[in-house]
Amino acid sequence: MRHTPELPKRLTDLTPVVIVGTSIWAVALVVLFFTTSGLWVQTALSGFALGFVGLAIIAWQRAAARRGSKSAQRL
Repeated sequence: MRHTPELPKRLTDLTPVVIVGTSIWAVALVVLFFTTSGLWVQTALSGFALGFVGLAIIAWQRAAARRGSKSAQRL
């Protein structure tokens, strides 16, 4: 069986994706806050908050991989 090559880090690192997504939600939150009210502002706020949850999960996984946890994803 042939060994599969590792993917480049730029294809496996999710941090830039989460940062861009969180930034888009932040811009949407500011725009919607001044133009409308109600459900859309709450949706943008939720997206912005979940972006930070995503960043926390990425940091948690990296810390687990650094300390050598068996269940951590290898980065």
